[in-house]
Amino acid sequence: MGTLSASFDRKIATAIAVAFVWDATLFQLRLTGGALGALELVLLAAALLARPALRQDSRAVACFGLAGLMALAMMIMPGRLAWTMFWVFAGVGTMLPATRRFGDAWCWSQRLLAYGLRSIVAPLLDGRRWLRIRHRLGSGQIRAILPQLALPAAGSAVILGLFAMANPVIETWLNEALSLSPDGKLIARLLMGGIWFTLAWSLLRPRLPRHLIDTFDGSGDLPLAGVSPGSVRLSLIAFNMLFALQNAMDLAWLWGLAPLPDGMTLAEYAHRGAYPLIVTALLAAGFVLVALRPGSQTAAMPAVRRLVVLWVAQNVLLVGNAALRTLDYIAAYSLTSLRIAALLWMGLVALGLMLVLWRLMRSKSAGWLINTNAAAALVVLGGCSFVDLDAVAARYNIAAARELGGSGAPLDICYLQAAGPSAMVALADLERRPAPEPIRLWARLLREDAQARLSSDLARGDWSLLAMVRLDEVRDSPSLAALAPRRHGSINCHSRDPRVLRAALGQEGAAPSPALTAPAER
Repeated sequence: MGTLSASFDRKIATAIAVAFVWDATLFQLRLTGGALGALELVLLAAALLARPALRQDSRAVACFGLAGLMALAMMIMPGRLAWTMFWVFAGVGTMLPATRRFGDAWCWSQRLLAYGLRSIVAPLLDGRRWLRIRHRLGSGQIRAILPQLALPAAGSAVILGLFAMANPVIETWLNEALSLSPDGKLIARLLMGGIWFTLAWSLLRPRLPRHLIDTFDGSGDLPLAGVSPGSVRLSLIAFNMLFALQNAMDLAWLWGLAPLPDGMTLAEYAHRGAYPLIVTALLAAGFVLVALRPGSQTAAMPAVRRLVVLWVAQNVLLVGNAALRTLDYIAAYSLTSLRIAALLWMGLVALGLMLVLWRLMRSKSAGWLINTNAAAALVVLGGCSFVDLDAVAARYNIAAARELGGSGAPLDICYLQAAGPSAMVALADLERRPAPEPIRLWARLLREDAQARLSSDLARGDWSLLAMVRLDEVRDSPSLAALAPRRHGSINCHSRDPRVLRAALGQEGAAPSPALTAPAER
């Protein structure tokens, strides 16, 4: 019982220390954004120090290493994705020492859900257990400990009082802590300190759920009404014919081998078909998983296996055509972060289809299929945590802009305006290039807005490594105009009148600038 109590006390002290680090650094210095990533690293270090079982489990150490990478991503480019990925890896890592085997992603998704829900009330549940342990120690032991605390407590109080006289910061802390009428700031500190205590506690004392829904086996014959070797064979023949028709039309129209129907543009054709085709491919994967399970009578038929290979190949071609439709739409209407995400999703769907086929041909388990797809998704999401997709889209749109000699769509000023600081470096590069006057004026206008916004964020303590690098890159460029005070209201992003844009920049000889509201992003 003594060892258990000592371990519990050590974890309580560690969680309190994490909350104190938050209060003494992030709160006192008013840091947010990328600073949260630094505190995530503190959380990982605290858990490793307080829990020897984590250090002794190589799987947990590996997961904490991945969580550390996501904390670094949070420092570079703060966002919900990096925050979520950190807690996925940290949550798996902190629970791994209590498991004998890793299992599959389906079981871990249940564990993570239960872990997240329990973590909200875990300090209260474990606090009640701690009080019961303390009660069992007996009042006699507590009375024996109290005299030993008198000297260190009194001495610390005297020293702290002297420090307060010499250090105004410590004096302010003591005055706030001893105030009988706490203000809103102190309440906020206590609330946020409690949140960080709870986050630390979730890594220090995780609890695995007792009951999990078993992974769907997905092998052998599954009796379903209307599903038989004959019906599956006929379905595959019909499906292959339909897919061949759709793929042939896509290849003819998207590759320019045949003219589109009258009244339909390539952009319209590309836009309306991309997402339904992905849904079709997902339904096809579901059909193979249900009707052609490894080890089943249907999957063992050579003719059916050949039809499945042909059908999956057509599905992959269908996904490729959906991606080609998206690229054609991008060529007509420019690139956005959502369209990049759509292309990445299509790549994952195509990979999933090939993995479904590989599972069927090699009789792999359902757990293998789930884990492989989950790993691919985590790789993509983890990579996106380090990449600003809006910045990628801004650079591409400027490089491909029709007004700047590219072969793409006209430059979408509205998207660059909505991208804000993400487009700042690309806009700075555009300022240095020869371009039509309205484009150059817009580049400077939006760059100044983004630069002012980032400078204001950093002054408030909302910093990130990427923001600092971007600001340094722009400030150190002698070819860019110095940042001037903001002198304009909201300008219509469709405006191409040089007089209006020069007025917004405060240049002489310009017409008065009306404050127009920018339209919503398309």
